[in-house]
Amino acid sequence: MRHGFVVLLVLALLVPAGVAAAADDVGRVKVVKGSVTIQRSGGSLPATVGMKLLEGDVIATGRDGSAGVTFNDDSLLSVGPDSVLAIDRFAFDSTTHAGRFDTSLRQGTLSAVSGKIAKQSPDTMKVRTPSTILGVRGTEFVVRAAPVTP
Repeated sequence: MRHGFVVLLVLALLVPAGVAAAADDVGRVKVVKGSVTIQRSGGSLPATVGMKLLEGDVIATGRDGSAGVTFNDDSLLSVGPDSVLAIDRFAFDSTTHAGRFDTSLRQGTLSAVSGKIAKQSPDTMKVRTPSTILGVRGTEFVVRAAPVTP
């Protein structure tokens, strides 16, 4: 009887940890063409189709690269060649569709179709560039940012 209790206690402790880890995922890479990397925690990983993305990740594409990403709120982002896009903040409640979605396009091009977060509350999705902050008010948009030179 005591052995069964210990097993249940261990399972009870592990299950919430797995749920918390899954909650950290903000989206997935759906398309990769050419050179695309994900910068995460000081390292760089080659992007692969199906790869989970986390808040704080940076998507970087080479001259021949592009990537398509679907976020948990069904937002679709396409990152063009020679681009750097940071996922600054992503919070989404799948029940109420409330949340916050902030990205920074450091250089390159980004096209997007907003998802449930922006449809629920249009002022909760923003794209920062080196020269401006865009508040998303529509459902589809394209942004181009030139790299900043010192």
